[in-house]
Amino acid sequence: MKKQMEKFNDIQKNIGITFKNPQLLEIALTHRSYLNEHQGANIENNERLEYLGDAVLELIISDYIFRKYPGKAEGELTSIRSAVVRTESLAEESRKLGVGENLQMSKGEKDSGGENKDYLLANAYEAVLGAIYLDSGMEECVNFVNRTLVPKIDRIVENNLFIDPKTQAQEIIQAKYKTTPTYVIVKEEGPDHDKKFTVALLINNKEKAQGQGTSKQKAEEGAALAAIEKIGKESESLN
Repeated sequence: MKKQMEKFNDIQKNIGITFKNPQLLEIALTHRSYLNEHQGANIENNERLEYLGDAVLELIISDYIFRKYPGKAEGELTSIRSAVVRTESLAEESRKLGVGENLQMSKGEKDSGGENKDYLLANAYEAVLGAIYLDSGMEECVNFVNRTLVPKIDRIVENNLFIDPKTQAQEIIQAKYKTTPTYVIVKEEGPDHDKKFTVALLINNKEKAQGQGTSKQKAEEGAALAAIEKIGKESESLN
């Protein structure tokens, strides 16, 4: 057991928490495909922890933005929260933490680039948060989210990234490139009851950004937000 958990030492340092029950972290980092190849393994996959972490994350972000922006209406608060916890946002934080290289998955999933798939990384972020909740309680969860996601919130609000991202992306692209963006489905993955879509946003038939989601609409919104952020960073680098 000790040797098994040593490989998670680095990610515990990145997360900023030493787990009292390190098996919770191992479960959080175990994709269901791993168990197909290791049927005798005495471990479950991360889907239950993901479910728990999703609820914990929604509460933490909702509480933060409710207190931070007393002048925002319910609809605006919901939009801000959605922008913060979108798939690409959570995946970005997982990459910073080194989650991908620590995810346990099948060889087939790994060979197909699983450790860098946004939706797997986003799910793992939520699973890790669920593991933190069970291991150390809500206060540590709040600290973890404060270190990873909260710094994004002011930028999202200041740049209006929570406002209908497709409309905003279209206005920005029309002003800058004198054309209208188009959206193309790049990939569909998963069974019918658990589809994951990858959509590319094109400008003049050239890919500018990608987004992922559990529906085409969510994937398009993710691509729009990613394009807005990319164009914003490009503009900043020129100034």
